[in-house]
Amino acid sequence: MSAAAEARLSELDRALDVQKSSPELAAELFAAADLLGVQVSLRNALADPTVPDDRRRELADRVFGQRLGKAASAVVASASGLRWGTASGLTAAIDRQGVRALFAHALEAGTLDTVEEQLFRFVRTVVGDTALRQVLDDRAAPVPARQQVVEDLLVGRADADTVALARRAVARATVSFEATAEGYLGLAAAIRNRAVATVTVAQPLTDEHKQRLQAAIERQLGRQVSLQVVVDPAVLGGARVQVGDEVIEGTVAGRLAAASKQLTQ
Repeated sequence: MSAAAEARLSELDRALDVQKSSPELAAELFAAADLLGVQVSLRNALADPTVPDDRRRELADRVFGQRLGKAASAVVASASGLRWGTASGLTAAIDRQGVRALFAHALEAGTLDTVEEQLFRFVRTVVGDTALRQVLDDRAAPVPARQQVVEDLLVGRADADTVALARRAVARATVSFEATAEGYLGLAAAIRNRAVATVTVAQPLTDEHKQRLQAAIERQLGRQVSLQVVVDPAVLGGARVQVGDEVIEGTVAGRLAAASKQLTQ
């Protein structure tokens, strides 16, 4: 991502951060993104770089001022006043703020750790269940029907913010549910200025081991991380740590593969 794109996202983040986050605010931002998704002429008008920024903000305020609450309308107007390069970029930016609003609400409620963990675990469940993954990624099936599958699996078992995030990931998935939801987890970490460290191990870790591993990774990286643990018996032992594009290979399987490669060279 370019520095200019990051600056635009940061500016819009600040526009959301001054608002009171709530599930209702998130729902309104999602609704605005959905409307722009189908109203091509409106989407193009709000993203038209030949129109002055303040004029685009005024148009957004006229269109959404009566449809949305004050907070959501302010965020949409702020997004419309920025230059995203493409009309779809504007829609994605507004949708991103809806996701951030849910995580910010969880943070304020003291449930962010729970929501983050529940969403991560649900993603791993989907990845490990071929039939479920195919159902959620089936673009030919109506979105409400696929969202109902998520509700049937999560309602009553997970936090309401977790359910809302999983539902949205189904609706907005462009590549897969997994990729979209993992992107959401990155936003959760960013809410707390943390990186996401995905650790793959052969057996479940105790809380004490998780804490020690997290502390070791943070010392090595020099920043805080959100630890997500994946259990995969195929690694045999040790741990593989991935933070963004950086991978620290410390598994037995990884070392055996490396040794085998050296022997065949």
